[in-house]
Amino acid sequence: MSSKNNFVFKSLHVVAWIIFVGLCIEAGGLVTNFFFSIYKPEFVQNLYQKLDLSDMYRRSKWAFGSMYSFILVIAFLKAYLFYVVIKLMSKLNLSKPFNDFTSAQITQISYYTLIIGIGSYIAQQSAKNLQHHGYLVENLNPFWADSQAFILMAAVISVIATIFKKGVEIQNENDLTV
Repeated sequence: MSSKNNFVFKSLHVVAWIIFVGLCIEAGGLVTNFFFSIYKPEFVQNLYQKLDLSDMYRRSKWAFGSMYSFILVIAFLKAYLFYVVIKLMSKLNLSKPFNDFTSAQITQISYYTLIIGIGSYIAQQSAKNLQHHGYLVENLNPFWADSQAFILMAAVISVIATIFKKGVEIQNENDLTV
């Protein structure tokens, strides 16, 4: 492998770590926001993203809980997705990339990406439903605005996972014949 390709791969690994840390911080901030919005709602405007759903909490604890559940689950799934990406990049052997571990990790990445996309879409539709009932949900839209992108990305990654699975089969077959 050339030094340029090695540099690009290591740079992408660093970028994946930065994104992972950022997503973990976001998930932690949202959990903190959640607890403060229940126990000290007057303090929420000073917290992360100023996500104030106190009006929703007063009107319906069920609506508040369901919207926050969607936000937290999606945030944790995004962080875990990048954990899987980092695990893949850490153990990936670029001189012989077609192996069972790589194939399984890419398949797992496609599954988590699809789950994030579908979960985001369901959350988006649930928020629209709550908006029809008079709830203010505009500040929630950034948490699931990219649902269609995740679904499309899951389809692309699934194709790549299928190619890797076939590559593993061919490589194992070639190893047996040599």
